[in-house]
Amino acid sequence: MTKVHPNAAAAAAAAAAAAGGSQALGQVRSFSMAYEEEKVLTVWKKSLLLNCNGFTVYDCKGNLVFRVDNYLAGNKGEIVLMDAAGKPLLTIRRKRLSLSDNWQVFDGETAANPRFTARKHTNIINTKSLAQVSVGSGGSASGSSSPSSAPSSPSSSWSPRSGGKNVAYEIEGSYAQRCCTVYDAQRRVVAEIRQKEAVGSDVFRLVVKPGMDMAVAMALVILLDQMFGSSRRFSN
Repeated sequence: MTKVHPNAAAAAAAAAAAAGGSQALGQVRSFSMAYEEEKVLTVWKKSLLLNCNGFTVYDCKGNLVFRVDNYLAGNKGEIVLMDAAGKPLLTIRRKRLSLSDNWQVFDGETAANPRFTARKHTNIINTKSLAQVSVGSGGSASGSSSPSSAPSSPSSSWSPRSGGKNVAYEIEGSYAQRCCTVYDAQRRVVAEIRQKEAVGSDVFRLVVKPGMDMAVAMALVILLDQMFGSSRRFSN
């Protein structure tokens, strides 16, 4: 079994809050989790609760940052990304009656005006592209609080391959190998998924670049896991 070393007290407190029911449920996120320096998170494909699928995410000090707890029974095809205290930040729902792998991301636990929409990329010519994320009816042009603070890329003239002006992110690489890069609409790297040495695929790194919202970056990880990971069967 893969070993991780989180802050045990913080994890236990968060699990107790979730088991007892959080008063924050139903609230909408009203802040941005974007920072002026790069953040490296450890993502563990394991829920803190029994009989659940999910993720626990820690910062470099072992403090719990995010959690996802999906009960195996009664799943309604939605995934809620919560903070350490159990407050819902973003809800990810699979778009029903869609011929392709399409998803919507909502603020908090709302069900109207998605912040982002995402689709699995199936272009056989560009095999590097995994998914494209577009701005939804309730979103802004970017999940970054300060787009100019993101690192520049030599390919600054790049434009989204779909031709749509609302494309916010494109994700390239291999999720199975935990090696992915997230680009914004100006082809700037805003997040990366990297392998964590000698711990297997269930524990990996999420590197969030300056100005990128960490919650949005983690939502992109969840989307990739649903599109390409073994847990996709639990969201059908």
